[in-house]
Amino acid sequence: MARRLVDPPYLAFPFHMDTSMPALARRAEHIRGQIEQVLFTLPGERVFRPEFGAGVKALVFEPNGTPLWQITKRRLLASLADALQGEVDPKSIEVEVSGDDATLTIEIAYTLAAVGHRESQLFTVGES
Repeated sequence: MARRLVDPPYLAFPFHMDTSMPALARRAEHIRGQIEQVLFTLPGERVFRPEFGAGVKALVFEPNGTPLWQITKRRLLASLADALQGEVDPKSIEVEVSGDDATLTIEIAYTLAAVGHRESQLFTVGES
């Protein structure tokens, strides 16, 4: 099965076996997995990369308003530019954070570096 540059195979995250070989993921799934790792990893949680992560789960008990959204947006822009290096054009990353009483909504848009295709991902933290 021939793969094109537009959608090369990646190892699935979390790593698991699919019959007799490692499970594979498409580019969009791979990048979403990388974004999820940044979102849900607390800074300092990784021993050799203490600056990695945005730790949005820790924000659940913070007052959900504009100051929280602005801090989260800045934290995410810095973390995502580093984590998605090579896959995504870092200048194209856009983060929108909003929410209500019980949820924090994060929309992340980016352009794939190799092909120039624009994609976006939506994440909701808190009650669904």
